[in-house]
Amino acid sequence: MSGEGHRAVPGSSSTVHRWGLRVLTVTVVVALLAGLGVGVTLSAPSFARAVGLPVGLLGGAAADPPDPATPRLRLAAVGADAPAPTEAGLATALDARVAALGDVTGAVVDPATGATLWSRRPAEPQVPASVTKLLTGAAALLRLDPTMRWTTTVVAGPTPDSVVLVGGGDPTLSSLPAGRQTVYPDAARLDDLVTAVRAARAGQPAVERVYVDVSRYENGGGNGVAPGWDPTDVASGFVAPIVPVMLDGGRSDPTVLDVPRTATPASDAARELGARLAGGGAAPTVAVGPAPPGAPVLGQVVSPPTTELVRTALQNSDNVLAEALGREVARAVGEPTTFDGAARAVTRVLDEAGIDTTGVTLADTSGLSVNDRVPATALSGVLAPAAAPAGPDPRTAALRPLLDGLPVAGGGGTLADRYAPGTPSADGRGWVRAKTGTLTAANALAGVVDTADGRVLVFSFMSNGVDPGTARPRLDALAAALHECGCR
Repeated sequence: MSGEGHRAVPGSSSTVHRWGLRVLTVTVVVALLAGLGVGVTLSAPSFARAVGLPVGLLGGAAADPPDPATPRLRLAAVGADAPAPTEAGLATALDARVAALGDVTGAVVDPATGATLWSRRPAEPQVPASVTKLLTGAAALLRLDPTMRWTTTVVAGPTPDSVVLVGGGDPTLSSLPAGRQTVYPDAARLDDLVTAVRAARAGQPAVERVYVDVSRYENGGGNGVAPGWDPTDVASGFVAPIVPVMLDGGRSDPTVLDVPRTATPASDAARELGARLAGGGAAPTVAVGPAPPGAPVLGQVVSPPTTELVRTALQNSDNVLAEALGREVARAVGEPTTFDGAARAVTRVLDEAGIDTTGVTLADTSGLSVNDRVPATALSGVLAPAAAPAGPDPRTAALRPLLDGLPVAGGGGTLADRYAPGTPSADGRGWVRAKTGTLTAANALAGVVDTADGRVLVFSFMSNGVDPGTARPRLDALAAALHECGCR
């Protein structure tokens, strides 16, 4: 359940040697066999060469067998010509299964045709939890340059003995040395930034003061906490205050997804930069302050590109990264880089792309807020073009990476421990790809699956009012049912 932003959730990847040798009367061979011992694992021709005998003297084949054929692996797209389920077939497969899910809503859509094949009050807004990240990820893929990277910079400070750490929006910057894995694949390293700064400042006074510039976000991000977040979310490890510079998403352990986070991520990052620049000397003091206009750049490091950031945010259900992506969408469309501005920007970009956002109300862009409301239609609205066959719709190419970010049932991300063998959802293992959502009484699952006939379907299921321990396995079983049947 790592990274979900859930609260109070119960319960929750010899050579077989057929010697077949003929009886031999050559005593030298017997002597050699005895000398080599019983551990020989050579085939007949190889053994003959090893002891200096002509190949074929031992009987059997006159030469070593040919090398095995090398298979040619190929990934092929699922065709759009597989039989489509019928509405009646889907009703038979799903209706009885939703009975124990409380206030459940949802939709099943055929992305090849755009037809809705099954629905249960799909336009009714529900508390979405982390499936909100599908909307944020889609907006980022639609509006941001897919190769865009966030840059963290250090510039010269206002005095010769000071530097300024300038936040560029990257929460994945890591405190770990190169070679050590963090929760963020291919993250930039603080050590590289320190090395560059030291080289640029050679011969200058030791750094005694480090400023941190958080002006990329309006009001420095304010207190960094959205309306509807639980006051314990930071200490519980689900999120850190949203600021434009931090280390490892504010985690106390960069290798673990859900561990306590710092309440002062920007200052902590500046403090760690200063400590490493000091190299064991007196640690510089830290203060929040803007970079001087035109200050010389002393060092820079960059994040992974947008597509990889979106993938990581979805795979790990990373709340901090989703909020950072929302703010970059806000910057791109001219909205304030605040929670409200990011929420408006995400909705606006989806609207402009022709995705129905009726009923969408966001207080954040991660889904951690209990004030968020999203209908199933909005979720299928971003997934259907992402999963559609290649064609003239420009949204398909832009949104296709959304599918790559969806966790695989029983395989990784927030679905790694679900769809276990022996459970009612086991048949969906490896076939269902979906974004999860979990809060105390809000559960959701939205993604893609192949039917038994090979037809790709998009689904979005939401359940409010049922505890996660009850709802999650039933949601999993719903998606697995789509794979088990042709539903015709």
